[in-house]
Amino acid sequence: MSKFLTQRIAYGLLLMVGVVILNFFLIRLAPGDPALVIAGEMGGATEEVLTSIREEYGLDKPILIQLGLYLGNLATGDLGFSFFFNQPVASLIADRIGPTILLVLTAQFLSVAIGVFLGVIAARNPRGVISGFVSVFAAIGYAVPVFWTGIMLIILFAAVFPIFPVEGMSSVKLRDASIFIRTLDIMHHLVLPAFTLAIIYLAQYARLCRASMLEVLASDYVRTAHAKGLTERKVLFKHALRNAALPILTVAGLQFGNLISGALLVETVFNWPGMGRLAFDSILRRDYPTILGVLFFASAMVVVANILTDLSYRWADPRLRGKS
Repeated sequence: MSKFLTQRIAYGLLLMVGVVILNFFLIRLAPGDPALVIAGEMGGATEEVLTSIREEYGLDKPILIQLGLYLGNLATGDLGFSFFFNQPVASLIADRIGPTILLVLTAQFLSVAIGVFLGVIAARNPRGVISGFVSVFAAIGYAVPVFWTGIMLIILFAAVFPIFPVEGMSSVKLRDASIFIRTLDIMHHLVLPAFTLAIIYLAQYARLCRASMLEVLASDYVRTAHAKGLTERKVLFKHALRNAALPILTVAGLQFGNLISGALLVETVFNWPGMGRLAFDSILRRDYPTILGVLFFASAMVVVANILTDLSYRWADPRLRGKS
């Protein structure tokens, strides 16, 4: 297992280097000049001012030299200095990464837990009403854009049923309250963004779990378990679900990156103070260091999620534990 983990970490580091280089060039190919944006904020855009800004931020150097300097700084843990926010990128991300991780992990948990539960229930009676509902819900949930779902939930729970907050992460009036009250307040604000992000993947997991469970329930060892007199719940959740969960684990790991990208839209709709909102503001202002820093951490989260998925696979399937 240690050899396997070392190999996966090495592959992950190589992948991160490739992603950083690719992002660096793609951002530079996008239209727009950061010097013009910075000069506009300063109130003037003469050629002398633009030249001075480019020299100050190293934008006048050849792109390969800029890449080499960036990689060298990144190796020492320096993510650069934000053009627009006038702060180190690392401190900007440190302030925003917590809310994003909270949102993404909550959405991942909700989508997997509820999706698997619906899939198992639907597989028990594949021709029943619940099974049909899961199929229809999966098709609708997968087709509807995440930002549209967020807007509909805002309209529903702000205008029709004002139950949940629709903006921010916490209430200003509770800033001096106890930790318990503030935690409840954050959870209250988290409901709509998390469900908005989870719905599209919840539907996907439900349909995938239903198909996987139907295949497993037709296996010989499941019929043997029934013949031994085991209860329906034990057969479903102890014997069948563990084997049916392997494709779900794979998709969950692969979809983690989509969750992070979807968080950008959700955080913008609900004004959630995470990395997605920071990335959105940075893109509008051509803030190269901040965009690269956000993409670096998002890529790192995806790589870590894939490594954890591989480990989960080996935990769920003992046949894989001896393979590298």
